[in-house]
Amino acid sequence: MTLTTSHPRDGFDVLLASINLNKRLGAAGPRAGFAAWLRTHGVQAVVAQEAFKPADRTPPVLPGFAFAGGDGEMAVWISEHLAPPAVALTLPWVQRIELEWLTVLQVHLDSNSAGSRTAQLTALAEMAAAEDGRPLLVCGDFNIAPRPEDGLHNGAVSPFNTKTERAALQQLMTTASLIDTTADEAPVFTLERHHQGTQFRCDLALINDHLAPSTSVTPDATVRTKPTDFTDHSALLIDLPVTLQPAEPADVLFAFSDLNGGVTAPSSSRTLYRPHKTAMSRKSPSPASRAVTEHIIKPLGIISVLDHGCGHGTDVEHYRAHGLAADGFDPHDSFGWPRPGRHDYDLVTQMFVLNVLPDPWQRIQALKDAAAFTRPGGHLVVVTRSPEEITKAAAHGGWRTHHDGFWSSEGKGTFQRGINTGEIATLAHQAGLFPADGVPALPLPGVCHAVLLKPQV
Repeated sequence: MTLTTSHPRDGFDVLLASINLNKRLGAAGPRAGFAAWLRTHGVQAVVAQEAFKPADRTPPVLPGFAFAGGDGEMAVWISEHLAPPAVALTLPWVQRIELEWLTVLQVHLDSNSAGSRTAQLTALAEMAAAEDGRPLLVCGDFNIAPRPEDGLHNGAVSPFNTKTERAALQQLMTTASLIDTTADEAPVFTLERHHQGTQFRCDLALINDHLAPSTSVTPDATVRTKPTDFTDHSALLIDLPVTLQPAEPADVLFAFSDLNGGVTAPSSSRTLYRPHKTAMSRKSPSPASRAVTEHIIKPLGIISVLDHGCGHGTDVEHYRAHGLAADGFDPHDSFGWPRPGRHDYDLVTQMFVLNVLPDPWQRIQALKDAAAFTRPGGHLVVVTRSPEEITKAAAHGGWRTHHDGFWSSEGKGTFQRGINTGEIATLAHQAGLFPADGVPALPLPGVCHAVLLKPQV
């Protein structure tokens, strides 16, 4: 991928740069080179390790950016046109940043001790678990070559990293369902010190598996190889499917926080999401609900059903007409389907809900909520609009991109994203659900679906 313009890019919303700056940003030359590189590539957010010397009390000024938080070891800048994110220095070597629904953990692991790096990775795994399924990006300078071939000294495998710390890194990735986005077959080294014979791929971007298809990560070595170099680490350009809110004008009479006791504006404060506006008024049951009663009720021995996100409830009446103990639930009060009191349904259906929720975190929460109504060993049927259908509709309707999908109507506040069966499965995994074995696929042309199992406790 080549990025050569600062103009808005189609398909992605935020370009984030992760880079170790070797504490050089305090000097005018490196600072000017870095600012020019940011401008050329259209970067909107910067997470930097070793940005400037701790003795420099004032963070360096980057034209077009506002300092969002941190210190000389871990720092964040955001485009002056965007609202600043919440930033917290959790520990001296890890910084937590909230980009709307996405948590970013910026790290700079110990460069001197394998034992310290192992302990830090164990702590990172605990931090990831504490996010409780919230989408996650972990990036920065890990000082670890994930595979032996990722770290060389004079052309041979370097002894710098140990099997123990590599195992700890792999454990972090497994438990948090993270993908090493730059793990190509042939290593692309992000640190090369030829006078020392050192070549390492140690600057990493780990992201949840369900976000990987809609995220692009590109190492950029020009920051260290051209005459205008300003560091000896490559930068990582991370294209994220996140739409950030614009900064509030400096001359507004009241800011959102002024009217809410200092509370930060929610991600939907500029345009109110109204997913209930996508609910259809049907005179007959949906094809998806008919497929459920025709193809899986008997094979699975279903007696009780909950339609989760039922809208007007037409499918609930369909299930009842087939002799099932069926209920509906919809979080929008006007539909008149409050939360049921029972949590032992044989089957929970969720029809065209995930694709109208504007970010992956909400989709995971919706699946978790649906699973809470399902008995252990019970099943869920999730149906979504296909990527092909949504892409076609977006092109025809001129829909504007938002997060990883589109505003189908900004006036109504409705969002759409096409979600295929594979993405349903990866989102479901975050909610503790798994594809059900031995269950027949539903004949639903033009849409995507998955039959999921809630494991026995």
